[in-house]
Amino acid sequence: MAHSKGRARPNILIVAQSGRLEYEALIFMASLRHASPDWTGRVIIAEPLPQGAWQGRQTAISQSVRGLLSDLGAEILPFTAEHFGASYPQGNKIEALTLLPANEPFIFFDTDTLITGPLDRLRFDFTRPAASMMRTNTWPAPPLYGPGYEGIWRSIYDRFGVEFDSSVDPSHPKEHWERFLYFNAGWFFGGDPAEFGRRYLGWALALRDEPHEELACQVMDPWLDQAVLPVVIHSLGGGRPGKALAGLDGHTSCHYRKLPLLYARHDEHAIATCEAAVAPREIKRVLKEWEPARKLIYQQKGRTKVQPIFAGDEVPRPERAIRNQIRRNGWWLV
Repeated sequence: MAHSKGRARPNILIVAQSGRLEYEALIFMASLRHASPDWTGRVIIAEPLPQGAWQGRQTAISQSVRGLLSDLGAEILPFTAEHFGASYPQGNKIEALTLLPANEPFIFFDTDTLITGPLDRLRFDFTRPAASMMRTNTWPAPPLYGPGYEGIWRSIYDRFGVEFDSSVDPSHPKEHWERFLYFNAGWFFGGDPAEFGRRYLGWALALRDEPHEELACQVMDPWLDQAVLPVVIHSLGGGRPGKALAGLDGHTSCHYRKLPLLYARHDEHAIATCEAAVAPREIKRVLKEWEPARKLIYQQKGRTKVQPIFAGDEVPRPERAIRNQIRRNGWWLV
C-alpha cells in the first residue's frame, strides 16, 4: 500500500452500539479477516456512551458480541456524543473521529459494509482525502425559482472560506448535479483525523444551527453529513477518488446498507464472501441471535426468497422500489 510521508498502515474506524450496528460490526470484522487476511492496521470500533446526546438510550454492545469483536482484533473505544446522538445518529461518524490518533492516516467505513477483497493492496494517497462516489442525486433539491445547484454549493464553500471553482467537474453540463463534488459518506479517508474532524464537526454544526439564506429551502436531515463532507475534503486538498481506489464499492468493499439489500442487488462475490466469513461456529452462535442474519444468511432465505424477486431485472431499480418489493414479500428484516 502507498502511504503518505512514510506513515504506518492507516487506522480503520467504524461505529457500533446496541442492536443492529453491533451485529453489522461483527459481519464487518469477520469479512475483513476473511477477505483481507494480511491487513495489519488497527481497527477501532467507536461505541457511544449512554450520556450526552445519547442520554437515556441503551448503547452498550452486548458482552457476547463484544468478546467476538475483540477476538477478531478490534479495539472498542467509548466516546461521548455531545452534539448529535439520538436526534441524528449519522453524526456519530463525525464525533467519533476524536478517538483516532492525530496525524495518523485513517479510513472510516459505515458499519453496514463488507470487506470483499484485500484492502491492503489498494493505493491510498492520504494527502488527498476522498470519499465514496456510490451516491445518487439526493441533496440538494434546488427550488423552482433558485438558487440552483451551483448557487447552493458555492454558498457553503464561500461561508467557510474554501475555494470552490476547482471542485467543479467541467465534463458535466452546467446545473447537472454530478458537476459538483458530492459523496456518499459510507467511506472516507484522510491524513489527519483531528483536523478532518474539527472541520467536519464545526461546519456541520454551523449548517444545522444557523443555515444561511441559500439553504432556506433545503432539508438537512438526513443529508447533513453528506452536505458538509465534500467541502471538508476539498478544503484539505482532496477530491474525487481516482482509479487506484476503484476496488472500494467494487471488488474490495461492498456498502450493502441493509442485509436484505445485499441479496437483492449485489453480486455473487459479495454474497459468498459474507456467507463464508460468518460461517465459523463461534460467529454463527452469536450472529444468529439477530433475526436478519439468522433467517437471511443461516436459513438461506436471502438466496431462496429475496434473490429470486430480482432475478429477471435487467435495469437496476431505485432503492426505494427495491425496499418496497422486499417489504411486500415479507423479507424486509433489518
